[in-house]
This record gives sequence, C-alpha cells and structure tokens, in this order.
Amino acid sequence: MTRPDQSNAAMKITAVTCVKNEGPFLLEWIAFHRIIGVTDFLFYSNDCSDATDRMLDALAARGIVEHYPNPAEGRNYQMEALKDAAKRDVVLNADWVWVADVDEFLNIHVGDHTIPALIEACGNPQAISVTFQFFANDEIDDYVDKPVIAQFTRSHNPDLWCGESAVEVKSLMRNDFPLQYFGAHRPFFKGKLPPKRRPNWTDGSGRKVPHKFLVAANPRRIRKFPAKGARDFATLNHYALRSLDSYLVKNDRGDVNRENRAFDDTYWRERNDPAWQDTSIQRYLPDLKAEMARLREDPEIDALHKEAVALHIAKRDELLERAEYQDMRAQLKAASTLPPEEEKLIAKLGLAG
Repeated sequence: MTRPDQSNAAMKITAVTCVKNEGPFLLEWIAFHRIIGVTDFLFYSNDCSDATDRMLDALAARGIVEHYPNPAEGRNYQMEALKDAAKRDVVLNADWVWVADVDEFLNIHVGDHTIPALIEACGNPQAISVTFQFFANDEIDDYVDKPVIAQFTRSHNPDLWCGESAVEVKSLMRNDFPLQYFGAHRPFFKGKLPPKRRPNWTDGSGRKVPHKFLVAANPRRIRKFPAKGARDFATLNHYALRSLDSYLVKNDRGDVNRENRAFDDTYWRERNDPAWQDTSIQRYLPDLKAEMARLREDPEIDALHKEAVALHIAKRDELLERAEYQDMRAQLKAASTLPPEEEKLIAKLGLAG
C-alpha cells in the first residue's frame, strides 16, 4: 500500500498522537491527515481493548505508521509519550511536526487545503498554533460507522467558548524550532532564550502569536489566546463528544492522560453548544472517502476496522446494562445546550425564560 499522490510529497510532515480505544476512528484520522499532507505517523497506545493496538501494528507492518506502547510508568501518558517522541527518527528527520489527538482535524481554508499551503500562507514561520472549534453532539445519539466530519456540523461561536474569548490551540512546529520540550498544545523553548533567538510563531491567520503566549508568561494563556481573527487560514475542528453512544464509551475508557477519569456533565455541556453551523471541512469528504477505501482494500486492515466497530458497539451495549450508565445517558440527553457559564450569565442578567 502506498501513500496517495501529493504535489508536496518532498515535505516530510510527522503527526504524533496518543490513543486508547480509538479503533473505529483510526482510519478516518489517518486518511484525513494523509490527504492534507502528513507523510509519517507516530502512534503511542496504552491498555487497548478494542483492536486499536492490533490495527496500528498491522498498519505499522505495512509502513503506514510507527506504533509503540506508551512508555509512561505512571499515568502521565501523553507527556511521557511526547518526551519519547522527541528522540525518534521519524520526528527528528521531519520538516514539520504536528501533535494532535484522534478527535482533532486540521481544517485548512487556503490554497489546496493542505498543511504546506497553510505554512506558505503563514509565511513559513517556525511554529503555527491553530485555534480549536469544539463541535457539538447536536442530538446525535447513535454511533454509526461513517466519517465523523460528515456527521457533526454545529459548534459554539468560534470566537467565544464558555464565556471566554481565549480558546485553546494545537501547534505545528518546524524542525529548526529551538525546542526544549513538546507540550500537548504547543512546543516550549528555554525561558532564558534571548529575544532575537525566539522563534517566529504565528496563529492560524499568519499573525504573530501574543507575546505572553509566546514566552508562556501567563499560566492562563500558556495554551490559548484570543480566537477572534485567528482562523483566516485554518481552524482545528475538535470532535470531543461525537455520538452519545461514543461519549459513553469514552467516559468508561478515561483518556490518554488519566485513567478512568469521569467526564462529568460540565465537560459535555461546555462542548455541546450548537449555536453555529460550519460545514467547511466537508470539502475534504470526497478525497477522504477515497483514501479510506484505499486503506480498506487490504483485507486484514478492513477486518480489523470491522472488529473495532463491533467491539465499540458491544461496549456501548454492555455499559447500558448498568443503571449508572442508563442514568448518565438520560442526564446528558436532558442537559441544557447552553454552556454553564453562559447559563449563569443569563440567570444573573435576569434574561431566562
């Protein structure tokens, strides 16, 4: 199996990610990133029970990804993996590195809608930080095996999230960035680096990132900055909820950073604001479906994907036999689609009802 033809194939772009029980969603994420210009993938997995690790092993055997067990000895899975990633050849030899999660999709609005086009539009800086847009569940209950980017089209106002104008980012990094260490949301350089040696770093509109973000001077702004005007060239679509079925399975799984963390009602409500409709990422659907089909032409890959889907559905069914998950499902279906902070403000202003 070979990579799809790409006019920018000379640029080596490595995507780094950590996964746990993401089997049904792997092929979409890999296919999507291949069509936007990613040439190499570095996956770390831990404690998978839904064929995620076996699918990654099969993809690695075909040269499509590199896959390693997460090296973390404690529970700090993501940071330990990123520390290990910084030493891997697939990262060291890359022109650019993209650190992201399997529910995050880089939606590029310029040129041919690839990462090289984004880099060119931003003036080829040493880092680009792209602003999140959190996509709502929008009353989609049932898990179905079709692309996530085709199903979920509504989000908060992209300029505002949970009563704040500053929204989190994820970052692309060029190979000459003066790296001290990778963070999950942005790279860091040594705090005492002289101003003239600080990296050229832009937002998703090609503007210089705010100074306090650049130097990590404000603990509340280390991984976010104001979103208004920051998405002219790219947005990071974040599908943290997906279907209600998948959210229940995610809640049971925990996440890559903390085992068995309960995602409470607040996490759901903060990300389930359907105020805005945005279908722009669906420009990629024809190429995405074609690339997913190419990956699934391999009988073993196709069988592993089908197994992951079946295991995902079976886990949902198992969870819904428990009273606590029945209650959780009912609670989430009944929850307000107003973010908690917005609801508090409305109540304070006496505008409710």
